[in-house]
Amino acid sequence: MKRELGDGFELDDDVARVDVAELHRFLSTESYWAAGRPRETVERLVRDAQRVVGLYRGERLVGFCRAVTDGVAFAYLADVYVLPEFRGRGFGVELVREMVEDGPYASLAWLLHTSDAHGLYKKFGFGKPGRKVMERGRRV
Repeated sequence: MKRELGDGFELDDDVARVDVAELHRFLSTESYWAAGRPRETVERLVRDAQRVVGLYRGERLVGFCRAVTDGVAFAYLADVYVLPEFRGRGFGVELVREMVEDGPYASLAWLLHTSDAHGLYKKFGFGKPGRKVMERGRRV
């Protein structure tokens, strides 16, 4: 899938196009959820994801999201971001729309963890954070 968004921006789900160095830079230094994440981990997360969607301006990776799924009942949305200088233009909406509503897992239940951007996810039917979710943190 490739989808033009105008003004030199496009969405693409070609995993080979993902600039892992840039993705790692953002996730490990600018995100609150993956601060300090090792590059090897980022490489594996991209490689093992069932789907990735990149937001590109020309060849530059300026946004990203990925999904993991059992392919039957649920999909998990992760690592959603748009670089700060490109925010406020609806690109986050387009990333999530492509992944959640227009992709091959649109009929599945979607899960995610977030501390912000609740308004974005509400547009796609995600409800208020609830009491049903249980999480076991990673053990070192």
